[in-house]
Amino acid sequence: MARSRIVPVPPNWFAVVMGTSIVATGAHALPVRLPGLDAVAWAFWALAGLALVVAVLATAAHLRADRGALRSYLDDPAVAPFYGAPAMGLLAYGAATLLVARPLLGHAAVAVDAVLWLAGTALGLATAIGVPVLAFTRHRIGVDAASGAWLMPVVPPMVSAATGALLLPYLDGAAAQTMALACYAMFGASALAAIVLITQIWSRLAHHQRGAAAAVPTLWIVLGPLGQSVTAVGLLADHAGPALGVSDQTLRIFALLYGVPVMGFALLWLAIAGAITAMTAREGLPFSLAFWAFTFPVGTMVTGASSLAAHTGAVALDALAVALFALLLAGWGVAATGTVRDLRARRMGVLSVPQEPANA
Repeated sequence: MARSRIVPVPPNWFAVVMGTSIVATGAHALPVRLPGLDAVAWAFWALAGLALVVAVLATAAHLRADRGALRSYLDDPAVAPFYGAPAMGLLAYGAATLLVARPLLGHAAVAVDAVLWLAGTALGLATAIGVPVLAFTRHRIGVDAASGAWLMPVVPPMVSAATGALLLPYLDGAAAQTMALACYAMFGASALAAIVLITQIWSRLAHHQRGAAAAVPTLWIVLGPLGQSVTAVGLLADHAGPALGVSDQTLRIFALLYGVPVMGFALLWLAIAGAITAMTAREGLPFSLAFWAFTFPVGTMVTGASSLAAHTGAVALDALAVALFALLLAGWGVAATGTVRDLRARRMGVLSVPQEPANA
């Protein structure tokens, strides 16, 4: 009889939590209330909770059984960036709980979100600092290695900025001021880091083309910091004014002046990534967990467009948010279907994953 073996559960499995949570949040945020939208939000919130529990338990079991796994993953330049995924998974589910489940859970939803925000923010800041330090001191990286995956460790502070803004109405005094300042600081840190990395990704594509087919879906990760930054400034404009002693109107002007151009670039990148993905799919696009990049990054564009629509009342932005939400649902369907088929093909009732650099 073959011996039982440890099934690897690298951090990119938390992308399932991220991608499912953002559907619930996006459904809640849409400026147009469509029939069945609330049911969609509730269903995806429940699915995300199940995915989070499974991912946490499976990860804990794996790390307990294989004490060297964490170090091995951190030493691998293809896997280490994805330690941003657990942080964003916690943050994304916390926000979904606050927005969707508060009618059911009451103040407990606020408490759950606060705990997940603190844990996700601490982990996210650790990855935003630690993974680049490893890349700059220990990892050996090729000149053509830049990919959307490089954004994973630096995006969590942006997610903290957006989700932290949702907690501001439950704080007051110095606590609210500190939270608002921290959110804007994390917004700036993540946005500037993302700009540096996106230029490297563009340069790599121009000089070395798209690379391996399995890595193509990671191009969609670029949408994450773009859409999330628009969401962050929009939510901070809604909630940070009293804490900072700044008028809501001033913060909303900044949100619009920043958000509209960035959303424009995000749409440009969406068209580029979509075209490259379609070309690659015709030639053969193998499944990997990178398919979950079709979800959370697009979801941040949904919440960003919804925020802009709420601040402007523009019908065009309402339509954009709905169209992006339809794309999000399609992306989630593709990623979820591929994941289920892959697990069935492996004939396993537990999580497993190929150790590919393209995983997301």
